[in-house]
This record gives sequence, structure tokens and C-alpha cells, in this order.
Amino acid sequence: MEHDQAPGGSAVNGGWATDPGLPGNGIPAMAGGAPGDPAGPVGPAEPERDPRDDEDAERPSRDRKQRSFWKELPLLIGIALVLALLIKTFLVQAFSIPSDSMNDTLLKGDRVLVDKLTPWFGSTPSRGEVVVFHDPGGWLPEAPSPSSNVVVRGLQKGLSFIGLMPSADEKDLIKRVIGVGGDTVSCKGTGPLMVNGKALVEPYVRPGSTACTPDMPFTVHVPKGRIWVMGDNRQNSLDSRFHPTLPGGGTVPNSDVVGRAFVVAWPVNRWDVLSIPGTFSQPGINAAGAAVPAAAGFAGALPLVLWRRRRLLAGAGPVRETAEDC
Repeated sequence: MEHDQAPGGSAVNGGWATDPGLPGNGIPAMAGGAPGDPAGPVGPAEPERDPRDDEDAERPSRDRKQRSFWKELPLLIGIALVLALLIKTFLVQAFSIPSDSMNDTLLKGDRVLVDKLTPWFGSTPSRGEVVVFHDPGGWLPEAPSPSSNVVVRGLQKGLSFIGLMPSADEKDLIKRVIGVGGDTVSCKGTGPLMVNGKALVEPYVRPGSTACTPDMPFTVHVPKGRIWVMGDNRQNSLDSRFHPTLPGGGTVPNSDVVGRAFVVAWPVNRWDVLSIPGTFSQPGINAAGAAVPAAAGFAGALPLVLWRRRRLLAGAGPVRETAEDC
């Protein structure tokens, strides 16, 4: 009996032998052998990765970063100190209010920021500004002696040098500028305070205080290059009024001014901008100061005008009389 040869098989001894590479039904097997298994040839399984190998690979990188940070830390500290020193010297410095003489504008313990940049460009103090200035001499008692502990004393000097804390021997004051060079400042009885004949309305004076002290009337002509300063707590401020026998008659040289306090920075609930009160912008307050430059300008221009007039007359030549003039 003849048998038809089916595809994929061959007749051997009256039976069918399967191809060793094919399954019994002669259909090539697919990888996986079951629905859902991946198709394609199945290769050898990859060995599982040991997580410790990844950790070993990352450890040198972490070690390098840690070593790099500790190497750079001294450089970062050095840069920060240099920047702090430059800011303190040329830009802004923090000062602590040491007394009650500026109540209620400034309270004892407040920290203010002082602008030290504008004086480098020739700016001089203006009326109404709150300024920090060095003791002109004789205004403050002797500074307390520094700590006997060498470490504490060295630390304090270092931090004060870069502006992170006040110096133990620093003798600075803070007051409000009332008059500048050329001004006339006066006050009688309880006020008002007068500048160049104009009465000041002073909302910044502590409630309950008067503009000046009845038993200390004064009239002062502020010399050029100096300022007249007073505290906002008028009955508790040893300001310009109390130093008439010192050089300058109680005025402060512009060169002793450290800078203008422009903001209360600490504590947070006391944050405020120290602006110039509007009373110092009233019309006529600069009249006395402006008269001197105007007079000087007129005196300087007069010779030039006369010289020009003589030149014009000389160029015109002699004047001829006519019949009509006779």
C-alpha cells in the first residue's frame, strides 16, 4: 500500500519518522511553545546583576565629591569673608542702637542698615536724614575695657573687622540731621524748632517730648562742612545742644559721618524705611543757603558783563553828531 509522503516527514519501515528539528506534527516549533510566550529564538539566560556591583561603582564617585567639598570649603569661607569685608567697607553696614535717644523712631536694640556707598561719590548729609557718625570728641564716655579672655577678644575683633558684630571700642552715635552748612538753627521755649526762619513740623519727635528744652534756648549758625544733629527723644538726647564748648560748637564734621541709616532691619516686627520727613522740603527753607551762591554768582558775573560792554563800545567807534542831534 502506497503512502503519500506528508510534508516534513519520510516513510521509514512503513511508518513516519519525524524530523528531529520538528515536533511530532511536522510544524516548526515557536519559541515559548505557548500562547503569549515571546516569539523568536530563545538564547541563553543572562546572569542576574548583583546590586552590590552598582554600589561599588558609585562609591568612588561619592568619595570624590566628598573630598572635593572639603577641599573647596576653606575657599568658600575665604570668599564669603572677603565679600563681607568689602560690603561693610564700601556698601552697607549694620549698626545696633545703643540708647533711647532716638525713641520712638528707633528703639534700643534695633538694628539699622547704613548706606556707606553714596559718601564715596561726594554725597553730603541732608536735612532730615538719620545718620551714624563717629564721636567728634567728648560726646561719649570712655569705651568699656575689652574682655580679658584672649580668645573672646580675638574673636570679637575679627568679627567686628568684617562687620558681623560691633567693635568693643567703637564710639559711634546716631542722630537726625537738622541743619547743614550755612543754615541757622534756633529754638526757644518748647519750640517750634526753626531752620532758616522756617518752623519745622516734627511728627518724628517722641510723643510727650517738646521740640526743645525751655531752659536751653539756642541760635546756631552751622559752619560750612558741618551738620547740626538732634535726637528724636528731645528730652533724653545728649546731642548738638549739649556740646557748645567743644570744637565746632556742637556741630559734627561731614567727614565724621559714616553714612545714612535707611532701614530698620531687625527685629522683623520693627521693619521700616527711614525716609526724610516732608517738613524739610517746605518752600523757603533753603533761602538762606541759596542766597550765598546766588550772590557769589552775581559778583563773579559782573566783571565779565562790564568787560563785554567795553569791548562792544570800543568796536562801535566814535559817535558822530548829526544835525538832528544838535
